[in-house]
Amino acid sequence: MAFTHTVTLHDGTAMPRLGMGTWHLAEGRRPAAQEIAALRAGLDAGITLIDTAEMYADGRAESLTGRAIAGYDRSRLFLVSKVYPHNAGRRHLRRSLEASLERLGTDYLDMYLLHWRGSIPLAETVACMEEAKADGLIRNWGVSNFDVDDMRELFAVPGGDACAVNQDLYHLGSRGVEFSLLDWMDAHGVPLMAYCPLAQAGSLRSGLLSSPAVREVARAHGVEPMQILLAFVLRRDDVIAIPCSGSADHVLANLRACDIELTAGELAALDDAFPSPTSKEPLDMQ
Repeated sequence: MAFTHTVTLHDGTAMPRLGMGTWHLAEGRRPAAQEIAALRAGLDAGITLIDTAEMYADGRAESLTGRAIAGYDRSRLFLVSKVYPHNAGRRHLRRSLEASLERLGTDYLDMYLLHWRGSIPLAETVACMEEAKADGLIRNWGVSNFDVDDMRELFAVPGGDACAVNQDLYHLGSRGVEFSLLDWMDAHGVPLMAYCPLAQAGSLRSGLLSSPAVREVARAHGVEPMQILLAFVLRRDDVIAIPCSGSADHVLANLRACDIELTAGELAALDDAFPSPTSKEPLDMQ
């Protein structure tokens, strides 16, 4: 199946299917200039979706993103940020949103996500999101780290069915979303944003890059194993991937993964090496 560059949200918005994640940016792991250059390399190559959060480096990732996008045509960008669960109510959501906008140097977000579930009732968060949307501060809103029961509860709340996306961890070695969540989301028109599609987090990458199956498929396509991991996630046209973007070379390598069409035999080999779950299991988060 040929790669489709966008997914259509419920309101008709075209959302890019490949973006740049900023988790672990602005933490001093690399020079800020290198990380800004990486984001700009992606923007110049046509990767216009950037995902960030008020949590990332205590807001510094948003500030770094703001520096990176300065001078670019805002109307061509798709900016996503996230609110802490404890800020996702009437007392704090608007203040958090306005602080994110200031750090990013923009007057609206294309997507604003509840980072994970907390103690604030979903109905209150939904009402705040809808108010921010009505006031033009966000174009759409969604959630993150929600499983199928969470999504059902959300859609039972007045206005909850306006949720545009759900962002969860998803890669070849962590396929929990495939058991029941993706089917539910497809039935309700909610795309998945896959974070850590290259298994960047924790020990979840263990065995992936050295897997004979992954390496054989990579050799067949003349690419690196990391590009096969990304192609695996992007094989579904209802999934958006936001790999981390710490270096320009990695960002451009991610873009080339869009040209990889995995064959049925290659997918079967990957599935045999890293099977999809056969029963419900908790979703990985890191």
